[in-house]
Amino acid sequence: MATVLSISGSPSATSRTGRLLRHLDERLSRQGHQVVPLDVRGLPADALLGADVRHPAIAAAAELVDRADGVVIGTPVYKAAYSGLLKSFLDLLPQYALTGKTVLPLATGGTTAHVLAIDYALRPVLSSMGAAHIVQGWFTLDKDIVVREDGTLAVAPGTAEALAQITDQFSVALGGRTLLAATG
Repeated sequence: MATVLSISGSPSATSRTGRLLRHLDERLSRQGHQVVPLDVRGLPADALLGADVRHPAIAAAAELVDRADGVVIGTPVYKAAYSGLLKSFLDLLPQYALTGKTVLPLATGGTTAHVLAIDYALRPVLSSMGAAHIVQGWFTLDKDIVVREDGTLAVAPGTAEALAQITDQFSVALGGRTLLAATG
């Protein structure tokens, strides 16, 4: 199966975006993909903001992008755009870092006013980086992602179904298989 790099562009350690990505990572893993999580906030801030592409952590992250067959990119939406943290990371990658890759863009936000951020802010950047195929993305409202007291994630039923379908489409685009409804 494919190697999938799952990138969280959230600056928060308790981010719903990050938790949602890890939830979808589990689904992709059950489908047989090797999933590698990358939380951009874990990269050194001085290297990100100083555009230090030679920093070992930045070089290692760029190598993860290079080796991936597919990339899931998740970001919270702030002021109708993807996070500045994600922008800083994408800016450090080579111009055509996504050439030949299948990409799944995901976003979270507090209001449906930001639903088009994927198509008008993130998708053009991913396309300019050479992504071979950008599958249909998905915007999830913050209120539809709940972290329970035990730390597990609960996703609103309609949203969970849509995310499962989007994730399965991504898996198929990578040449994978989808889960049976009973295991979703």
